[in-house]
Amino acid sequence: GVHLRCRGAYACVAMITGYGVVGFRDPYGIRPAVYGVRETKNGVDYLIASESVALDALGYELLADIQPGEAVLITLDGKLHKRQCAANPIYSPCIFEHVYLARPDSVIPIPDTSRVAGAELAARLGVNYREGFIKNRYIGRTFIMPGQAQRKKSVRQKLNPVDLEFKGKNVLLVDDSIVRGTTSREIIEMAREAGAKKVYFASAAPPVRYPNVYGIDMPTSSELVAHGRSVEELQTLLGADRLIYQDLEDLVEAVRAGNPAITRFDCSVFTGEYITQDVTAEYLSQLELFRSDSAKSARKQARTVIELTNNA
Repeated sequence: GVHLRCRGAYACVAMITGYGVVGFRDPYGIRPAVYGVRETKNGVDYLIASESVALDALGYELLADIQPGEAVLITLDGKLHKRQCAANPIYSPCIFEHVYLARPDSVIPIPDTSRVAGAELAARLGVNYREGFIKNRYIGRTFIMPGQAQRKKSVRQKLNPVDLEFKGKNVLLVDDSIVRGTTSREIIEMAREAGAKKVYFASAAPPVRYPNVYGIDMPTSSELVAHGRSVEELQTLLGADRLIYQDLEDLVEAVRAGNPAITRFDCSVFTGEYITQDVTAEYLSQLELFRSDSAKSARKQARTVIELTNNA
């Protein structure tokens, strides 16, 4: 019934009182869900999670991915039942999940952070690999932070350059992706301030030109730095001596190396072609009105006025 009524991406877990636990995915399998089992002195336990690392950490053995459109029911008596509930499931996972969100011990060889991509690139180029920035682990991912001023400030708080690694050198900075461009622009500037002669910048993902509509609260089109801009324009805007992007075909090939059974991906953030084929220009316009910084700021101000009025 959910498959008939709902469009888009979903990976759900629900407890049904008196029966057990059910987990299911949308017919395209856009968002991840896996399940596993562990032996106990009283029988077996099952676990459903978004990534296999959750199973590993708790001592569970990975059984399988919940398939697109599939439902997995774990009953109170410890039995596991599976059923395909969608008419035409087509496995099309979000490729940006692999680039930006998934941990490297869940998905290999796709970069979680830029460290994996940077080390491999250095090995292929035959140059030294260095940790040029020290990261403050208590600052979150900046692209989802509210407000441009807060994001820019957080980049400086999150990363501290090691001057010795930059002074008088030509450096190639490698990041997993470029979304708003705030982080990229700031770290290029920080590298120059630390004494770098030339700063080249490589993104392990293609240009992110379109918003994600399948569960990741990404910026709107107008807030994506690559939207409507050429690589040359972006190079100037970000302040790099050279800007290099991963080719989409190569990214797809790299992700498929971990699971050759996947025949297609949702690459909408790069191509603007949404896998469900029902995302209209009108819908994206509405998304712009809801998600943009200006819209969020207006809602925050409205809440503040209401709270002040109530307190008065």
